[in-house]
Amino acid sequence: MKVAIIQEWLTTMGGSEKVVQAIADIYPQADIFTLVADNKLVMELGFEHKKITTSIIQKLPFGLKKYKTYLPLFPFAIEQFDLSEYDLIISSNHAVSKGVLTTNEQLHITYCHSPIRYAWDLHHQYLKEEGLGFGIKGLLARYFLHRIRIWDFISSVRPDYYVSNSNFIANRINKVYQKNATTIYPPIEIDDFVLETSKDDYYITSSRMVPYKKIDLIVEAFTKMPDRKLVVVGDGPDYKKIKSKAGSNITFVGYLSFKELIKKLQKARAFVFAAIEDFGMLPVEAQACGTPVIALGKGGSLETVKHGITGILYPEQTIESLIAGVKEFETYSFDPLTVRTHAETFGIKEFKKKFSTFVEEKLTEKNIQK
Repeated sequence: MKVAIIQEWLTTMGGSEKVVQAIADIYPQADIFTLVADNKLVMELGFEHKKITTSIIQKLPFGLKKYKTYLPLFPFAIEQFDLSEYDLIISSNHAVSKGVLTTNEQLHITYCHSPIRYAWDLHHQYLKEEGLGFGIKGLLARYFLHRIRIWDFISSVRPDYYVSNSNFIANRINKVYQKNATTIYPPIEIDDFVLETSKDDYYITSSRMVPYKKIDLIVEAFTKMPDRKLVVVGDGPDYKKIKSKAGSNITFVGYLSFKELIKKLQKARAFVFAAIEDFGMLPVEAQACGTPVIALGKGGSLETVKHGITGILYPEQTIESLIAGVKEFETYSFDPLTVRTHAETFGIKEFKKKFSTFVEEKLTEKNIQK
């Protein structure tokens, strides 16, 4: 059986790249197809000996570094991959990879991280953040996003089966594509995180400093609680603006290496989270260290944090609601081992077992033999 794995791009390590890495471990004979690929990440993923096919985007001027500027060409580019020799096609999709062309004899399963967020539910927020009103650039952006939405819906019929990274995303898939999805949570390298039962007296948050992550909300909330210490990890476009709002009880440490971040997570009293994420890996990684989570009770956090057992879920994305959540958190006593045990249910072994079982069932139904 010949297997092809489709990934939108291989440029920086993130959640979808870790999913592709795990799927490639399940199917080591698989070939990789992607719009653009950076050799450094290819090596980091352990794909240096794999057959990797890139698209026409890679060959365009500044295609590797500025590939997102070619967004209007993505649908065309993804459709040019010739997959006719493959029996099983697995796409890792949050933009266009599900749109590859297949035949009735092939089985196409897509692991959907989300329908294209900047074209659907974040459409107006994206335009606002990019300063795209109704001038020439704004009208062009709106037109291209309109065309992307049309193609995205049309191409939604191409996969045979959808796998979602959370029930939250399964509902979004049903809303946008009118397709049912089976949830298999993404793989977390639980063994990379060591349980720590002794905690220090500080809270922690970590993220890229972009608007939807709501780090500014967390900083403003803790500024109003000067008796509580907060450590902020990460950098990004909004770093200076967010730091300017911080009180003296808040420490910004910037970007940390993976090992340094783990040490901070291990010793924190709690990890604080305010974004509406599709799944959200960091809250699970914090729990793998035995560190409970204070998270907004929306999106993927509803599925990764057990209220009163592994953390607290506060109801609204407001400063007042977060402050109330912190105060509620402090009325509980959380057992680090229980928190860690819960995180283990999201481990990479569990992902590989569930995903391979799902694929085998669909292969049997399709009657494609290895």
